[in-house]
Amino acid sequence: MLPSAAHATPHHARSLDYVALGDSYAAAPGVPEQIDPACARSSSNYPHLVAARNKARLTDVTCSGATTADLAVAQGAVPAQYDALSRKTDLVTVSIGGNDIGFSKVLGRCAALAAGAPSASPCRDDLTQGGADQVEQSIAATAPKISRVIAEIRSRAPRARILMVGYPSLFPDSGVGCTSPGVPIAAGDFAFLRDKTKALNAMIARRAELGGATYVDTYTPTINHDMCRPVGERWIENLAPQPQAAPVHPNAQGEQAMAKAVNRALSRCGGAHRV
Repeated sequence: MLPSAAHATPHHARSLDYVALGDSYAAAPGVPEQIDPACARSSSNYPHLVAARNKARLTDVTCSGATTADLAVAQGAVPAQYDALSRKTDLVTVSIGGNDIGFSKVLGRCAALAAGAPSASPCRDDLTQGGADQVEQSIAATAPKISRVIAEIRSRAPRARILMVGYPSLFPDSGVGCTSPGVPIAAGDFAFLRDKTKALNAMIARRAELGGATYVDTYTPTINHDMCRPVGERWIENLAPQPQAAPVHPNAQGEQAMAKAVNRALSRCGGAHRV
């Protein structure tokens, strides 16, 4: 809890300096209003909502398509995201890792294979052939990258509270899928994709713990609002999204749910300032 204005120190009297880093799940492509065409960034993404709730001064450098490498180097014409950090930064949120494991390519592969075996599990069979789970291997390879992200943020913003924001529930948590032109996934592959989402989140959570950061669970509060749900109930759009959202990404309601999860995490850990 911040002190009252009458007793505030000069440090606490100023607005919180909040930097948002990450990929499209933070940038919110398609969600109105789009304020940066290069990164498909929305003024209604979860960083903006968190900033408004906490009266913070936001520097939002989230960018669709970002990988952990893009935090350190330019992403096309977009500067390295780490450049937004400084010793004055109080709070950092990060959504990263999905592009490192190539999740969009995995989903595309699953959609392509589903046409030939809609009742089976062709994607799981393809990605685990020979006994090696390719997605799990990618997650394991990404783990040290997440640790390096946390360490680099800490070196550039040593007094900041770091929140590593996980990915929401994209597929039915029950593992039972749906039949819809917008969700071209074979019946047996829904549980596989659900499990890979959970595995990615578990890795991020573990790396956050090891690095002294806070993990934000956005999966649990978005259960039953996955891409199989009808319009109005789903917070994650399917491959045939409604206007004002991108395929397989949070819509405005999804970004609101992610913002609430971040705010809950901040409340539990004593606010945006490190203690």
